[in-house]
Amino acid sequence: MTRYRPLKRYGIVGNLETSALVSDEGSVDWLPLPHVESPSVFAKILDAEDGGRFQLCPSEPFDSRQSYLVRTNVLRTSFETDSGTVSILDFMPIWEDERERALYRKVESVEGSVDLELTFRPRFDYARADTDVRTTDDGVRAAGDGDQLYLTGDASFDVNGADAHATCTLSEDETRWFVLRHDEEPDATDEERERKLNETVDYWREWSHDCPNGCIFDGADHDLAVRSGLVLKLLTHHETGAICAAPTASLPEDVGGVRNWDYRYNWIRDAAFTIQALANLGHFSEAEAYVEWFLDLCRDVPPEEMQPLYGLHGNPNLEEEILEGLSGYRGSDPVRIGNAAKDQRQLDVFGELLLVIHETSDGSSFDGDDWNSIRRIVDYVCDVWDEPDAGIWEVRGGPRHFVHSKVMCWVALDRGLKMADEWVFDAPRTRWRDVREEIRESVLERGYDDEIGSFTQSFDGTALDATGLLIPLVGFLPFEDERVQGTIDAIRDRLETDGLVHRYDGKDGLPGDEGTFVFCSFWLVSVLALSGRVEEAREVYDVVRSHASQLGLLAEEIDPETGRQLGNFPQAFSHVGLVNAAVYLKTMEEEEAESEPVGA
Repeated sequence: MTRYRPLKRYGIVGNLETSALVSDEGSVDWLPLPHVESPSVFAKILDAEDGGRFQLCPSEPFDSRQSYLVRTNVLRTSFETDSGTVSILDFMPIWEDERERALYRKVESVEGSVDLELTFRPRFDYARADTDVRTTDDGVRAAGDGDQLYLTGDASFDVNGADAHATCTLSEDETRWFVLRHDEEPDATDEERERKLNETVDYWREWSHDCPNGCIFDGADHDLAVRSGLVLKLLTHHETGAICAAPTASLPEDVGGVRNWDYRYNWIRDAAFTIQALANLGHFSEAEAYVEWFLDLCRDVPPEEMQPLYGLHGNPNLEEEILEGLSGYRGSDPVRIGNAAKDQRQLDVFGELLLVIHETSDGSSFDGDDWNSIRRIVDYVCDVWDEPDAGIWEVRGGPRHFVHSKVMCWVALDRGLKMADEWVFDAPRTRWRDVREEIRESVLERGYDDEIGSFTQSFDGTALDATGLLIPLVGFLPFEDERVQGTIDAIRDRLETDGLVHRYDGKDGLPGDEGTFVFCSFWLVSVLALSGRVEEAREVYDVVRSHASQLGLLAEEIDPETGRQLGNFPQAFSHVGLVNAAVYLKTMEEEEAESEPVGA
């Protein structure tokens, strides 16, 4: 078995509370329990030797491939050997009527006879805790750092220190089950296991089918859009409505470098983008749940004290910490958990949030307290919009006057005014309009460079930033404005590499390089399509989507030279970008086709 698998060789399963990454070698290489932001019990993806794993695979050489059961997050890994073929179905039951934190692994022999080997190597608390593994009547129990795991299965387990091993032979048409539970419960019968599998399949298919906008797609566009929707749903929390930016921590943006961050938290900005994409697919209940989560937060936290990110249960204490005991993915250290960005000022988040609230709500469910929370945000933006911040990219080189942050402050005021008017709420409209105009004038005067013919990254600067592509998307200027088109062309010239777009070309206070940013690449698709440059948009879209894994999954970044996926995986931003770009592109292609003369 190779030490580290490429990210594109992983699938993800989850239960709307946590997620596991399963490689195409049948190894669970990442699983935090009981929550996505909890310490890991398997972290081979961050340390091949000491991180811990739970692997099921043939004992002889094999070829493998992965697929999802159609329109589900139930993962199939198929192994082909000289003696036969077996497959593993991995899934986590959804927390609905039955409360169970478990990973189910159903092994089926498809053809011939195959010898299997199982390796169970839990390592609690990011491999920092001592692990004790002991046999039980029906499997093994692992304990460490006050936590426990229970593994049951149709095999005889041998325990060696902190590891357990088992071997078995599957004859043709034979089935065996292995179940890993976080909570001790009586073992289930095969009939009960099948029921849980069927219920999980039904849950995902019913959810994905309830997606009217998905019907506008066809072919590969349809499959990728549905998969992206399923990924985004998997990143939502079933009880709180919060949404994590990614299910993993410290996967590198630059292999061997230091750009390694923990994304297992709810970024206000990222979650806002996510519910926008889900709404574009026709899923509005997630938007309602997230807005409710945010408004609950606003009742306790004034805007000036609001963090850019929180735990999925609202926890503000996300101190950044380096894990000295893990070597990092392919030697990329330091390995970080927590995120110091929680202490940053990021003024753009208010605009992104109010934009999505306006797009996905009609105000009918808002009471006076809800509106007062929104009004406090807009008033706060009026007070601080002209101050520097860390921006959307959370740079660690000190605050600046980022153009994107100013534009999103304009958006906060613009959508605040629209909501006040459309939903008939009281507001200091004159002040909000005056400040909105002041921001607009400042952006046009100091955020646009006539010589470059483009909006820049920061006031009075010359560096470019892909966020300039959002200016027409949020309504700050129309798509046909020559400054918008000039910005598109300048970004294509300076930030694009064969259809893949870098975030910016300025310094950010960190050593090393990074790949092209998938979200930014899809922004380019969106603005090209909505600018009427539909053929260009399709070309870029096809390039970006070609880098998705065989399962349709996308990490945060792509190395333009090797095509390697980089950063945390799968990344909400990337799948948000795909959904929105696909919707805009398909809509504009249909409009273009309808406008063509008959017989043309």
